[in-house]
Amino acid sequence: MSPAFKRTALTLLLLSAPVYRAAPQTATAMGRASASGRLDHRELAADQQVIHVLNRLTFGARPGDAQKVRVLGVDRWVAEQLNPERIDDASLQRFLAGYSVFNQNQEDLLQQYAEAQQDRRSMKRADAADQVTPDDSVAMRQLGMRRTAAVSQLQSARLARAVVSNRQLEEVMIDFWLNHFNVFIGKGPPQAYYIVDYERSAIRPHSLGNFRDLLGAVAKSPAMLFYLDNARSMADSTRPRLENPDRRRGRRAAKPRGGLNENYGRELLELHTLGVDGGYTQQDVIGVARALTGWTINPPATGGGFVFRPVMHDAGEKIVLGRRLAAGRGIQDGEDVLDIVARHPATARHIATKLARRFVSDNPPPALVDYAASVFTRTDGNIREVVRAIVTSNEFFSRQAFRSKVKSPFEVVVSALRALNAQPDATRRSAQAVAYLGQPIYGHQAPNGYPETGESWMNAGGILNRINFGMAVAANRIPGARIDAIPGLDSLANAGRARQVDAVVAMLLNGSASADTRAILMSGENPLARRDEGVEIPTEASGNASTRDGSMMQDGGRRPRNGARRQRANLLGKKTAPSAKSAKSLLPLDRLPQLGGIAQVVGLALGSPEFQRR
Repeated sequence: MSPAFKRTALTLLLLSAPVYRAAPQTATAMGRASASGRLDHRELAADQQVIHVLNRLTFGARPGDAQKVRVLGVDRWVAEQLNPERIDDASLQRFLAGYSVFNQNQEDLLQQYAEAQQDRRSMKRADAADQVTPDDSVAMRQLGMRRTAAVSQLQSARLARAVVSNRQLEEVMIDFWLNHFNVFIGKGPPQAYYIVDYERSAIRPHSLGNFRDLLGAVAKSPAMLFYLDNARSMADSTRPRLENPDRRRGRRAAKPRGGLNENYGRELLELHTLGVDGGYTQQDVIGVARALTGWTINPPATGGGFVFRPVMHDAGEKIVLGRRLAAGRGIQDGEDVLDIVARHPATARHIATKLARRFVSDNPPPALVDYAASVFTRTDGNIREVVRAIVTSNEFFSRQAFRSKVKSPFEVVVSALRALNAQPDATRRSAQAVAYLGQPIYGHQAPNGYPETGESWMNAGGILNRINFGMAVAANRIPGARIDAIPGLDSLANAGRARQVDAVVAMLLNGSASADTRAILMSGENPLARRDEGVEIPTEASGNASTRDGSMMQDGGRRPRNGARRQRANLLGKKTAPSAKSAKSLLPLDRLPQLGGIAQVVGLALGSPEFQRR
């Protein structure tokens, strides 16, 4: 391997290193520049600003997008994206109309699930009595296929929205919040049906709205209550309850079947609001969990929606973050807790930090975080205004921020499809590609969500997979994506190599590529040509798949049985349980044809460091 290829391989391994080393600025000076809103402090040239907003506020540019932003102007385009309700998205809605799962409300979906579960139980009883017929076996398979189809549509639609929607900033924010308020689709049988309504009713309506409204919608969503076990949380036997039906009927009270579960209370403080350094204590966690007892879910047969059950609620006095919640109240305990944490100064800083990390850099400037947190507080959690403050700041338009972020697997796949002007993929193939790269949609088991920092995604196996994915796209292995759909590219089939490289760099890499990248595009040599030998192919970002406590494992800490493991793997788009071998089997990316000509240039460009950044 020549020195140029070795250097580029090293470049790929160091994708998470900053591109620019701008001179450090003092927090005070940077804060004044941002707060002033003056444009004359933007370090990026006009065309770099166009590239930057398309990289950060969308999932990547489609052909013609850059020219549209130039004509409209960067600031007007940003303002337009901040008001997605004014942007026509009829073409996406027409496509989504073909997904049956979105044409039903949660009650209808859960009713189907309840009927299916009843049929399954009947068949199991028949099986025990040796009464199962061949028709029953077919019906059992159909029940499993129905649930798998719901998962497939969920994952496919997530990608389709990100690829096709004209409301790109809204989709970026929905991706952000779905990761911030992470739920795991493999938690249990009904979760796929809960998640349909979770995205539709809890996340999407509030992605650029008020944080307290968003937090409340999440807190009452069956997907979150089921995932973090709050649906089963109730006052333990030493605590008073608002109601006790057995005593009211003059009978001896039955022994409680459950007790207090702290999972949601802990994650509400640690992940969703204050942050790990937010100043809360274990007693605050217990107080929050007690306040949220009785926040549960109706059975699937009766709609499966949120319900408050007084008989489960801890009616005693509680202290949360120094605030006293009087005894004898009901659902208002939980509402007051949400009010307290949504308006806590630590929450403003935690959310501001995460948004600045998403839009600006893995290590956002402290002054920008301070400014965004002050906007959060001043506007009572207006998400739109916090995002506006960040994406119009001078820190956002700094040289240090430009192309400094490494794309997540989801962003890699979506940006490649958008760059090729792909049609939305109604199959599972694109979602499987995201899983192959290490980020199965709705597949992160722990509540902390997928990582936002580039170093979390970069290892030898992950880099090799990204290169192979680029070659798979160029080989037309992804439905809806064909390289001949790129305007002007089909005319280059018989052009010389240098002309092909120049055209691909202009179309896919914004006209900028390092000398090493150009050398690889000219030669066609894969910088990691060892292929699969000795390279472990990850199924999730390194170190992020493990559980943080026993509650996230099946049945209170036991490892899933083989059947449960297979069921969970099927939900994530895998044929077998997560492993290096099964991840590789998702897509035949290790059995690609030998590409040449313009397809080879496109494939290598999609795997290049320049394309892997945003």
